[in-house]
Amino acid sequence: MTLALDTSALLARYLEGPARPEILGAMARDHDWCASALALPEALMLVDRLGDDPARSSELRREMRDDWERMHVVPVDTLCLERAAELGRTQPLRTVDTLHLAAADRLPAPVTFATFDPAQIPVALALGFDVLSTPAGPGGHPATG
Repeated sequence: MTLALDTSALLARYLEGPARPEILGAMARDHDWCASALALPEALMLVDRLGDDPARSSELRREMRDDWERMHVVPVDTLCLERAAELGRTQPLRTVDTLHLAAADRLPAPVTFATFDPAQIPVALALGFDVLSTPAGPGGHPATG
């Protein structure tokens, strides 16, 4: 199986909250981690917005970059952009959400799509993914990914 993480799931790996044990467990069970190339820069930008401790933010960014080396990264290339546009025409999603889903849609099945963004869940299910999620995003707040 393949575990595809959107930005909210990637952040959940590092932030305390109800989503963290779930994502850590999934990543421990499935070592084939994948993400859109968009996930890392988006997560790195959000780290500073989610905390007020510059030293902790720097540590989190370093941890993310270290883990990123173990990720299979799906490029945001023409194929991904075209699939995202197709999803955006038929689904009520933000562009960033369509990019994460389009990237996951390029992976060989079966795929577990990890997201804590409620808008992505029904679309991920419609695409045939198993979905890993909780009602609240990383840190116990609605997901921002």
